[in-house]
Parts: sequence; C-alpha cells; structure tokens
Amino acid sequence: MKQVNIGMVGYKFMGKAHSHAYRDLHMFFPKLAKPMMKLICGRDEQGVAEAAEQFGWDGYVTDWRELLERDDIDVIDINAPSNAHMEIALAAAKAGKHIFCEKPLALTLPDSREMLKAAEDAGVKHMVGFNYRFAPAVQLAKKLVDEGRLGEIYHFRAWFLQDWIVDPDFPLVWRLQKEIAGSGSHGDLGAHLIDLAHYLVGGMTEVIGMSETFVKERPLPTTMTGLSAKGSKDAPKAPVTVDDATLFMSRFENGALGSFEATRFAPGHRCTNSFEINGSKGSVKFDFERMNELQVYFSDDAEDVQGFRRVLATDPSHAYMDAWWPAGHTIGYEHTFIHEVVELMQAIEEDRQPVPNFVDGVKCQEVLEAVDRSIAERRWVRIDEV
Repeated sequence: MKQVNIGMVGYKFMGKAHSHAYRDLHMFFPKLAKPMMKLICGRDEQGVAEAAEQFGWDGYVTDWRELLERDDIDVIDINAPSNAHMEIALAAAKAGKHIFCEKPLALTLPDSREMLKAAEDAGVKHMVGFNYRFAPAVQLAKKLVDEGRLGEIYHFRAWFLQDWIVDPDFPLVWRLQKEIAGSGSHGDLGAHLIDLAHYLVGGMTEVIGMSETFVKERPLPTTMTGLSAKGSKDAPKAPVTVDDATLFMSRFENGALGSFEATRFAPGHRCTNSFEINGSKGSVKFDFERMNELQVYFSDDAEDVQGFRRVLATDPSHAYMDAWWPAGHTIGYEHTFIHEVVELMQAIEEDRQPVPNFVDGVKCQEVLEAVDRSIAERRWVRIDEV
C-alpha cells in the first residue's frame, strides 16, 4: 500500500474540510494510495496545536517553510487566505513538492500564470480546489452533455447566492478585504460558477458585467473563523474593499450564451449554488442545497409525460457512489472534498496531472479579470484581451 505524505498550510474552514477528506479517504477508497497527515501549519501556535489534535495530524509547525525542508512531505496543501497562495506555491514547486491549492489560485492573473509556470517547470503535480465539480449529480450533468444527450448547448445560467453578510454590523472579515481576498463574491462564489461553466460547457470568448458593494464599511472583528466572526457594532469601522455582488453575461466558444450571478446579499439563501443548462434535446438543473439531485428534461419524452424528472444521483452507476452507501442514502458537502482527494491520489499513482489543475485555475482567473475590466470600462471584453 503506497502512502502519500501531506503537509498542510491552513487550519480553519478549508483546513477542516481537507483534513476530514484525508482522514476518511482510505476507509471508503481502500485501493488508493493513503494520504498520511504529517504536519499542519498555522501562524497561531495555540490555534494550530488544537487543530492538529482535533483533526488528527501527527504534528504542527508555525512556519510553512519548515514543510518544504522535510524529506518526508510529498504534497503541500494550501488553504490559507488567498494572498498567501502564490508565495507558498512557488516555494513548494521549487522544492519539488506536489501542490494542492484552494481557489482562487491567486490574487491576480499574472500571479496565477506564474504559479502555473513554476509548477510546470518543476514537473510537479498541481491541483486547484474546485470541489463542486465532484458532486455526483454534477458529474451526471457532465456525462449527459458529453454524450450529446442534451444536444447542442444553447444556454448556461448559474447563480451562487448567500446571505451571511446582509447585516451591516457584521464584522469586516478578511474575505471583505481586497488585499487579502483579491475580490468578494466575484472571486469567492463566482469562481466556482465559472469553473462549472468551463467544465460543463467549455471556454468563453467575451463577457460583460456589473457589480456593487452595498455596505461600504464595517466594524473591525475581534475574532473570525471561516465564514463566522465576532465583534461589536460600536467597534471602529474600516472600508469594505470588495464587491458584495457581481453579475455578468458571456458568450461561449461553442456559441452558447451564459449568465452568472454571485451575491452575499440574498436573504434566505444560505448556499444556493445552482446552474441550468438548456440544449436542443433537453435540459438539466442543479442546486447544491439539494446536492444529491439533478433535475433532467428530455425533449423526446412522450408529450403526455414531458417535464423535469428528479434523478437521485446515489446509485452505483453514478460517479463515486459505489464506494458509499446503498442507493438513496445521500452524501454531503464534505464528500466533494473526499472525491477531490480521490482524484489527487489517483493522479499521483498514475503519474498524470490531476483535474482540475492550475491550468483550470488560470482559465478561471482570466474570466474573473475580464469581468472586472468590463465593469471598469463599461463594455464587452474578450477573454483574450486579459
């Protein structure tokens, strides 16, 4: 049984998700190489020590450079805030370590391209964390598109709606600061929609967009973890420097039209990550809040029974599901990360690049920045302009 030793930077929201995936992978996918949770890294020694104990890591460090000096570390997992991705990834590539990096890949397109080049020059494996690809229902949508069962694709529309910062007194967490996060709903939520569009439909040629920041300043936090934070509404305030909502339209290389909406100001929507694809022979609809289901419509059904049908993507015929529970027994958010690690372990064993990788991260960043340019210049922007 082969083992792959992991060193991870970050221990909060994504750190917990990735740790769970490494820990549980081999219980359900025993034939794969086993990820060994060697070292976890964080700047706060007390916090990272508690995380190492809670999540099941062998040990911890407070300086990520120590991970690169270890001969017994094969993969560097980067789930620290976005402004840390580039420096760690470049150093990891130089040290000959494989890299698993959360999205968005970097703060800017030039930085993401530099990360891709460094990984390619070093000949290491590189993966980017677009976990929603790995829901079995999304994999089923991909299968229906690729097999031509939806026919020629006309429309891709997607929306990612959340409401966790609607309260104007919610503290100024790092995700609302451009110098750390890169962008707001656009780069955090919209990046997932863009990757799903690339995965399911293909590349885009041009975009036009608009955005808004509804709450211009917020109180400074006292503590923050993941998407939660604590603070006083009477605390000093600082500017919000990212978008609260971004919408854009696109044209795809295959002639399809796209529309995208990402917002954190949609009350009642906790994590409505959804898409719909319309083709000449049928349509599919997906909503992550019902992640085990895909709504499917085929135009050639008899007229008296035409309509969207609910397909529960939990049978062994659906991607990854033969490793889980009996049909009808659903899986959850955390399983998308386990499926990511399945792909990473398989790629290392088979000596190929995992998918999605830094190439996909750069493609996503190109669209993000083309939309930003469109908003600034109030015009259609071609992807090849950025």
